[in-house]
Amino acid sequence: MPDNMETADLSKITIEKDAINNISASTARFYNVMPIKIERDSVVVAAHDPSNMKLLDDLRFASGLSIRMVAAKEDDIKKAIEKYYGKEEESLGQVIDEAEKSTCKVPAAGKVESDVDKLKEIASCAPVVKLLNMILLRAVREKASDIHFEPFEKDYKIRYRIDGICYDAVHPPRDLSLAISSRIKVMANLDVAENRLPQDGRIMIAIEGKAVDLRVSTLPTLYGESIVMRVLDKSVVSLSLDQIGMDEDIKLKIREIIKRPNGIFLTTGPTGSGKTTTLYSCLREINKIDYKIITTEDPVEYDIEGIIQVAINTKIDLSFAKTLRHILRQDPDIIMVGEIRDSETAEIAIQAALTGHLVFSTLHTNDSPGAVTRLLDMDVEPFLITSTVRAILAQRLVRKICVKCRKEYKPSESELSEFSISKEKIKGMKFYKGQGCPECNNSGYKGRTGLYELLLIDDKIRDLIIRHESLSAIRDAACRAGMKTLRENGLKKVVDGVTTIEEVLRETKEYV
Repeated sequence: MPDNMETADLSKITIEKDAINNISASTARFYNVMPIKIERDSVVVAAHDPSNMKLLDDLRFASGLSIRMVAAKEDDIKKAIEKYYGKEEESLGQVIDEAEKSTCKVPAAGKVESDVDKLKEIASCAPVVKLLNMILLRAVREKASDIHFEPFEKDYKIRYRIDGICYDAVHPPRDLSLAISSRIKVMANLDVAENRLPQDGRIMIAIEGKAVDLRVSTLPTLYGESIVMRVLDKSVVSLSLDQIGMDEDIKLKIREIIKRPNGIFLTTGPTGSGKTTTLYSCLREINKIDYKIITTEDPVEYDIEGIIQVAINTKIDLSFAKTLRHILRQDPDIIMVGEIRDSETAEIAIQAALTGHLVFSTLHTNDSPGAVTRLLDMDVEPFLITSTVRAILAQRLVRKICVKCRKEYKPSESELSEFSISKEKIKGMKFYKGQGCPECNNSGYKGRTGLYELLLIDDKIRDLIIRHESLSAIRDAACRAGMKTLRENGLKKVVDGVTTIEEVLRETKEYV
């Protein structure tokens, strides 16, 4: 709580009903503030950090009122919100109706796209601020990873991506699209009048007292700007090898590898398969005062105390390769390169490993043996791969069965045949599916876990790489040495009742 600020003890004072009526439940919950009383023409509001001018401005926009803030304990504010507002909360439909009746909407015929002042005025319209806040609040509560704002000829859709799948959230009227996109741009410090070129921005905001990082991407389309917000809620991220669904034997092997003084550890898989989260988890395990750790990422997703993190900036030609060259002059022990995209980055990463550094990075390939082929395609010499790469981890994310509505079932013959397992093999095994309930939005799934395939580069694999043997030969040798494929790891999670056959098939379709 800030010093030298007027304070209020919410457990002892009387809250005025008129003050509560002036600030909606959704606004109070979103900003974690509690209205106390009406004083002249202002609403006095209790906040954990009353010196936060951005919060003051946002409250004025959201309420359309003059606000004076006083300091109060964060826990007391949360208790007061529950006590005085209860479970009541405006619905998205009510807020949309309010926005429709206001001057926020802009008809298709009303061309104001290039009028900066008009756009900022529309963006500051209280019902639009309230609507967007509610959309963000719901996204955080439902643990959405992305929010999609999509304009069409006669429709405007807002969708959440939850556990890797998109769900409809709300369809505001088409003529609110400009107001919503303008509000997002104002929050992300983007050019409000620029709607012909894509833009990228970032919003740092506190929602219900939790720090949330929103990455904003705009894209001009035929019927307006499509906007996607990546939601990075730091309070729900588990950056630990023990919490990402890894089997004990794989964890033990990875912990051995990341404690070595040099070499390269690669994670591979498609976009959104959790590669960066795995690398962050590894870094947190070895983040000790003894080591200097530097990362270069595009973008930096999570701040980790004690680690130097550098963001790639292509606008000023700050590439992975260029950053990596300069990182090596900073006397690091451990380096993380967000992605090896080209032969230049691969070459520098290998040189770093050869000169005594431990290097972590990612590649885009379907499985772990495929990463070897990818490096060879980048013109990396086989002897350099065998000298530096210690292990390659392929991974996917699958949805977990909702524990509230999980029930046992018998898989069909077609499911078993697609999974390449016979009825004899599954004798004694149990299979589960979620039936769908309010807890999981009737999807039958809640949360995600990882499938993993760890390829250790041993003498046999090194020999195959040197001899330019095929991908299948490397895979066969790895399996004989004990590597469990993504499919096999998936089957174990199916039998353990963690996920379904359908989910594993969906995420390992291309896998042979």
